[in-house]
Amino acid sequence: MKKQNGFTLIELVIVIIVLGILAATAVPKFINLQDDAKKSAMNGVEAAVHSAANIVYSKSAINGTEKTQAASNLPVVDDIEISYGFPVATATGIVNAVELSGFEGITISGKTIVFASVAEQANDDLCLLYTEASSETVGYKLEKGKLDQNKACTVGAW
Repeated sequence: MKKQNGFTLIELVIVIIVLGILAATAVPKFINLQDDAKKSAMNGVEAAVHSAANIVYSKSAINGTEKTQAASNLPVVDDIEISYGFPVATATGIVNAVELSGFEGITISGKTIVFASVAEQANDDLCLLYTEASSETVGYKLEKGKLDQNKACTVGAW
């Protein structure tokens, strides 16, 4: 009688089926981890924007410019344009105040700016909408949302 070496065809098929089942259950978990990572990154951006805006307001209060809002020449704190002490929603305002790696202010319209990932600016990608201060008593507003097809931030839950 001949001694056999190796595996039978049935054993190999069973191993391939088991690996396929394991892969099918692992892929959704991996995709979910990417969503969680994006949310965590945007939470970090939110915290950085809050911190930058509050630091600029503190410097503005020290300079005594926290209650000013000029029509043409905006007050400046450390090369950051301000309105009522907080950074304005421009590249020379909040974008200049906060240093974000991998994120940028992509849409500037009126008194708002949208922060989103540089790499992924697709529909339904996460974003933050920064609205500059509108008076001495109403400070800036930061809202979470998702990008639409026009790269505008539609405010709502992540």
